[in-house]
Parts: sequence; structure tokens; C-alpha cells
Amino acid sequence: MTMPIDADARRAVAPVICYPVETLPAPDMAQYGRARETLTKVDEALVAPRDARCFTVPAGHFFRITSVEGPQVGDLNLWARHDLSERFYSGKTRALHGTHITTGQRMWSSFPTLRPMATLTHDTLDWYGMDDFGGSVHDVIGTRCDPYTNQLLSGGQYHHCCHSNLIRALADHQGISYAEAEPFVHDVLNVFMCTGFTRDTGQYFMKASPVRPGDYLEFFAEIDLLGALSACPGGDCSSKHSADTAACYPLLVEVFAPASGTLDGWQSPQPNGYDRSHGG
Repeated sequence: MTMPIDADARRAVAPVICYPVETLPAPDMAQYGRARETLTKVDEALVAPRDARCFTVPAGHFFRITSVEGPQVGDLNLWARHDLSERFYSGKTRALHGTHITTGQRMWSSFPTLRPMATLTHDTLDWYGMDDFGGSVHDVIGTRCDPYTNQLLSGGQYHHCCHSNLIRALADHQGISYAEAEPFVHDVLNVFMCTGFTRDTGQYFMKASPVRPGDYLEFFAEIDLLGALSACPGGDCSSKHSADTAACYPLLVEVFAPASGTLDGWQSPQPNGYDRSHGG
């Protein structure tokens, strides 16, 4: 391969942000902050290690994912409560907010609705930032560990990957078969997971999560939500996932209602306003 004489000049071209977010509708974090001072817990679900559970959150409520007992990462799916075809869109969330998300940023839904599903309101790991390896927490770049890739790389039939965990949880919650549930399981928010891309090969990496018992990630439900959370078989993802060798711990999901009147003026976002004519 012959390197062109202007190779350095081509590499030196400055990048341009694809989706400037200055015109995105901004969440009223001050109002959410006032509301969260009045919260009353109304529900909870404890997710067992190497398993998953579903939970529901009404629009205008908060939900919190907390590490309990030991360091543990989780894979989160979200759907519109009454329409599973509207689901979390990790790729568009990544394009808008970056590879990892934190307080004040949002989880966006799939086409054609493309609207905020949940806003991150509190993150006890927001101090971590970006480390010297290019790693950070709460990524929207990893897809979820799955039995198909595991079989391809390692062989065998491992059934407690996050993909399978989420399928079982959704199927049980909805009263449908695993085959019916699987198409609805989608790319996740990797809660507490510390990840990035290697500088040399650009490969997706993971490292030991900085999460400790008591750390949590909190969300405001912008629409009625159905969630499913898997406690990843990788534990804190310090060595490997999709195996029974890692130390794994439960994750706690709690749902909170704010006091009446604290969200006066807030409205659940409507579906995207594009007319869907597609130039026809």
C-alpha cells in the first residue's frame, strides 16, 4: 500500500459534530430537582444475579437502579408501556449525547416516535468522567451479551447472557412465548458498566466498574414505561462476561412518585412531529 503524500493533511481535517444538540428540547432539571425532594416509594423489584426482571413506571414518576451487596453492572431495556414497538434507541441516543450518558441527558425512543423516554436525573458515578484509557460508565455502545456471540466465540449453550435474561423477563411479564418476546429485546443502556474503545485497534473494551453498593442511577419517566433490567453474568465486568465464573450480585429497582403539584406545567412529550410522507 502506498501512502498518499497528503496523508497527514487528510488526517488533520477537523471533525464536525454530526448532531449539534443546542436546539434539542431541554428537560427542566430544576423542576425535576424540586419534585425529587418529595418522592414516595411506590414499588420495587430486586433483580437476581444472572437474571432479569420487568418493572413499570408511570409517566411523571422516577425510578432508580441501585447496586446492592457488591459491584454489579446491568443491561436496561425500555419500551412504551402500551406499545412495545416503541423502544429505546441506543444508536440515536449515542449520536445525540455521546458514547456514555449521565445526568441531564435522555434516553430516546425508536422511529417513528423519536421522543424522550427517560431523563437521567441523578448519577452517583458522574465523578468518574473519562479515564486515561478512554473508558467511562453507563454506555450506549455495547449491544448486550448474548448466547449467539458466545456460541460463535466460545462454543456451548450458555443461557444466562443478558439477551436471554431479558427475553425470559419480557416473555413472563407479557405472557408470551420466548420466540414472540425475542424481537422486542433491543440494544441496551449498560448501567454502571465501564467501557470504551481501544486507542490502537478501536475495539470495544470493558474494565472493572467503579460501582459500589449504594451507588445508583436515577431516571424520570417522560412516558409510561415498561422496563427490563438484567444483572449481567459478568458481575463488575473486570474479567469476562457470559460465564458463571464472575462474582455477581443483585440490582435493586425502585419506583418513586413525586408529591402532587410538583410537576405542574410538565407534559409528557408527544411523538415526533415528522409527517412520515418521506417525500412521496
